[in-house]
Amino acid sequence: MTAPAYQQMIFVNLPVSDLAASKAFFTGLGYSLNPQFSDENAASVVISDTIVAMLLTKPFYATFTKKEIADATTTSEVLVALSSESREKVDELVDRALALGATPSGETQDMGFMYGRSFDDLDGHTWEIVWMDPAAVEG
Repeated sequence: MTAPAYQQMIFVNLPVSDLAASKAFFTGLGYSLNPQFSDENAASVVISDTIVAMLLTKPFYATFTKKEIADATTTSEVLVALSSESREKVDELVDRALALGATPSGETQDMGFMYGRSFDDLDGHTWEIVWMDPAAVEG
């Protein structure tokens, strides 16, 4: 299978209450910030070459929608799932997130060929970190 000439990207836009705290949280997880798309209203968190989380202050986020901004601590508005290269890497990332102030979300899912854990970030957005055995995917 050949790789496509164009790699589509995803930009997940999330409203945050405290931009500085959210920047510290995500850089504490090991992600970098793209200063070209970051300012006093937004932080561009580079998760991979094709995944970027845009952390937006709530007033700035509100300029992009006419809808009420959900309180992610009481309402589920999105589940962001990220793949991981191993079970150990799932645990490392989730444990680091919890140490940085995240809260556990849901139970550990261990199906043998698939393993996942989740956490809610500082603003309550749920992040699921999942590893799947490559042999099971090829099956």
